[in-house]
Amino acid sequence: MHILGIIPARGGSKGIPRKNIKLLAGLPLIAHSVIAAQNSNLITRLVLSTEDTEIAECAATYNCEVPFIRPAHLADDSSRDLEVFLHCLSWLKDNESYSPDIVVHLRPTAPLRTAAHIDKAINLFLETPKVDCVRTVTSSPQHPLKTWKIENGFLEPFVPTSTTGFKEPYNMPRQELGDAYIQNGSVDVVRTEVITTGNSMSGANIKAMIMSAEDSVNIDNPIDWALAEILMNKRT
Repeated sequence: MHILGIIPARGGSKGIPRKNIKLLAGLPLIAHSVIAAQNSNLITRLVLSTEDTEIAECAATYNCEVPFIRPAHLADDSSRDLEVFLHCLSWLKDNESYSPDIVVHLRPTAPLRTAAHIDKAINLFLETPKVDCVRTVTSSPQHPLKTWKIENGFLEPFVPTSTTGFKEPYNMPRQELGDAYIQNGSVDVVRTEVITTGNSMSGANIKAMIMSAEDSVNIDNPIDWALAEILMNKRT
């Protein structure tokens, strides 16, 4: 079985400029994902998709395969994961006659994800009949029924109260509302056909793999970076 790990990384990050090659706990951010994937017992091939030659060279230093340079129009702020993955899979099929059975999406912004997390997610996928995707999640720090939008200066429940079964869920103890989870961006294991034929990064049948909050930091801003560095340094 061919299990392809794909690390998508672009050079135009706004919150932390050039973050993918910035040192985190002594290594470039992207290296943490490369090393975790290389230590996986189940990923059979690992590639990087980037439009940035400096990121490509950095990943190659850690023996990550960079078979192509992604077109620039697939690396701007509006680019979607689906477009990036369709390009990668199409390139590999057209240029190498290579088509994996399973794709593992590894975002470089999740440096606390380990090889053990990756293998656990893949095994869960392999053990679950008719699954389209395994996606890692963690407990939500805020219950979705306590979130708001602002209309003309006034708060309106982001989730309409009429759909919740509760009169005023935003005034209730969260313990009474049930568990809620957010996707943490660490590992997505997806059947290849879901992407190439279904034009989806998840499909409809999504199995959950729960991760701890400590392992789920996804770096988007300097506060995330500082927290990730503290947690990474605690591991050493």
